Formats: sequence, C-alpha cells, structure tokens
Amino acid sequence: MNKFKQYILIAITLLSNISCDKFNEADEAEKTAPLEVSITVDIDVPNMASSEGLVVKVVNNAEGYSYKKEFTGEHVSVKDVIPGIYTISVSGTAKDTSGTEYYINGNSVNQALYDDIVNVKINLQGLKVSPLVFKEIYYCGSRPPVGFSYFRDQFYEIYNNSNEVQYLDGVYMAHLYPTNATRELPVWPEADANKYCYGERVWKFPGTGKDYPLQPGESAVVAQFAANHKLEIYNPNSPVDCSHAEFEFNMNNANFPDQPAIDMVHVYNNGKAEMGSAPQYLTPVFGSAYAIFRVPADEKWDPVNDMSLQADDLSTSDEEHKARIPIKYILDAVEAVNDDSYTDAKRIPAVLDAGVTTVGSIYCSLAVARKVSLTDDGEIMRRSNGAIIFQDTNNSTEDFERGVVPEPHRYGTGVPFWNATY
Repeated sequence: MNKFKQYILIAITLLSNISCDKFNEADEAEKTAPLEVSITVDIDVPNMASSEGLVVKVVNNAEGYSYKKEFTGEHVSVKDVIPGIYTISVSGTAKDTSGTEYYINGNSVNQALYDDIVNVKINLQGLKVSPLVFKEIYYCGSRPPVGFSYFRDQFYEIYNNSNEVQYLDGVYMAHLYPTNATRELPVWPEADANKYCYGERVWKFPGTGKDYPLQPGESAVVAQFAANHKLEIYNPNSPVDCSHAEFEFNMNNANFPDQPAIDMVHVYNNGKAEMGSAPQYLTPVFGSAYAIFRVPADEKWDPVNDMSLQADDLSTSDEEHKARIPIKYILDAVEAVNDDSYTDAKRIPAVLDAGVTTVGSIYCSLAVARKVSLTDDGEIMRRSNGAIIFQDTNNSTEDFERGVVPEPHRYGTGVPFWNATY
C-alpha cells in the first residue's frame, strides 16, 4: 500500500472515531439534559378546599435522584430533572370546606421522564385523619433454641392518638390481599375503580358500643396468642410477654389454649364466617398489609351474606374470595414488606399508606414502632392530659421506626381500666 493510501485510511479512521464520539456525546446529552416536569392533581374528595401545601416528590431510586416541591395551587413544576424512570408521589393533609382534615396521597410508579417538558396528572384520594392508629406491629417472629422458627408471639397495638375517648367496639381489623408483597399486582373488576381494598381475613373487636373505651394516650394490644412467650414451653428466646395483652386471636387450638385476654370476633375468611382449619391466625413473617376500619352507623357491611362485597383476583384461577372493604371505612393501614428491595412492590393504594415499612428479615425478634411527634425544640408533643401524640402522615416509610425490640405499651402508654390481667 502506498503512503497516500495509508494517509487516506488513517484520516478516514480518525474521522470515524471522532464522528462516533460526537454521536455518543450527542446521544448522552439527549439522555441527560435536564427537563421540566409539570404535575397536576385530581383530588377525589368532595368539597376539597385546596391542594395548597401538598408536597410532590419525584424519585429515581435506581440512580439516586430525588426532587421535592410544595404545591401553591392546583399545579406545580419541577425543573432540572435528570431523565429516567421515576416514582412521582403527592402527599400531605388538606381540609374540605367543612373543616374535616384528610390525608391526601397518590402516586405514579415507573413513570418514564424523557421529554423536554413532561406533563403528569396524579389522581389523589383522601383519607380522614384517624383517631385510632397502629402504634406497633411485631410480625417477623423469633428463633427458638431448637429449630428454625417461632411465630406465635406476633402482636399488633392500636393507639388512641386523638384528644377524645375512642371506642374499639365494632372496629374491624384485617390483613389485606395480596398476602405477601409482590410486583405482580392483582387485577380487580374494573367497576371497583380504586374504591376498595381487599381483606384476606377479617376480625372485629367485640362489644355493644361502649364496652371497650380507649382514653387519649391509651392503647390495646392484640396478640396472636396472649401468653408469656418467654416461658420454656414456648420460646425462651422470644422478646415478648403477651400475657397482659388486651385481646387475642383465639383459634380454638388445644395446643395453644384460650388465654385470659378478650377474644376477637372472627368475621371473614374466603367467603365464610368460619375460621377454617388453620391451627393459628398467622400473618406473614415477611410482612403484610394491615388495616383497621369502622363501618358508618347508617351502613351495613356483611361480606359473608352480601356477594357484592366479595371480589376475586382476575389475574389468578383460584377461587378464594376476598372481602371488599370500602376505602372510606379505613381508619389506619400499614404496609410491611420483606426488605428495602421491595419498596417498589406496594400492594395497597397509596391513599391508605403512601410508603412501606420493614424489619428487613424473618425470625429476627424485631418490630416496627410508630415515631413520636416532636416539637421544633425536639420535645415530645403531648396533649393536655399528657398523652403522647404519635407521628401520622399516612406514610409508613416516614412514620415508623424499624428494627426495634418489640415492647407492648412502649413509652408507658396507658393500659385501659378494663384490662383484667394487670
């Protein structure tokens, strides 16, 4: 090859490399050039006064990008957003024209943001601020000296976070479907249109109306099995003594006999009122979604006898019927997942819980506990009677401490006078 041809070949090669580099740079510039995201909201709450004060978060967990801005009207723009796949969430509290306060939440998951200006509309739902909340949940179980697992020591604590007496009588408690966190979400009948959550099993607090009051600052522990689990016959490695629990889920198992705690009333399981053949009421040690709710006095809710209150997951062929629970009934809901890798596997609507919580493992003897509310000076917020006010933004990611040693009536929260085990 003569020198002239060699020069031509070298020149072509250099130009090709330069061109490729330029194209790559242009391509990268197109991918990474910041953009503006325009967000509007549609709030499904009658007579909502304004969306002012709601907070929007635009989060790319994979790349570690996060943006936050407050609404000043019905619309907000978030600028300088790096293109990618985002979860856009809107949350906060707002009042309707009558002064009733609501938690407002909604999100759009796996939203692709690549255009110069992206318009996103988020449908928001509202949940009335609840006087009754889950204060602590111990679901993961513990490891016995011999063997792998012990799960009889699960418990759930309900707290009166308001400034008025609340009655547990007739309040329902359910764990929601899907039982475990999953990215393959169920498919519900189109007519349901985000009006419901779906109960796997439902219980109810007993009482005729005013039998079980909780004063401000008092709580009630509902144990799977209300025994002292530290005893040798159970699991001396268990972190809890549930022998003073106010209530228990008694399943009439002779090996785990009925304890002095008051029995919860079984309401629903797979279309029936009967408990079924399970030897215990166990929620997943990986974490479930839990809800407490109250049916308004002028409405009837009977999913056993009213087939319109049953629903099937259309994505499966099984015939297990879930209970339709109107979202407007919900007082509080908490979603727990396996670990932090499941934060994108939410299975209940954001209006019920905008986040998730976790202890990150199974049989690790740890719980999740609601955080106390603090003043700007770092002091615990209390009501006039000294009752602690617990944080409740309707977002379990923010509201719960993770991986704490379980402790019924933590912080010395009040024990109701009708607990006869003390």
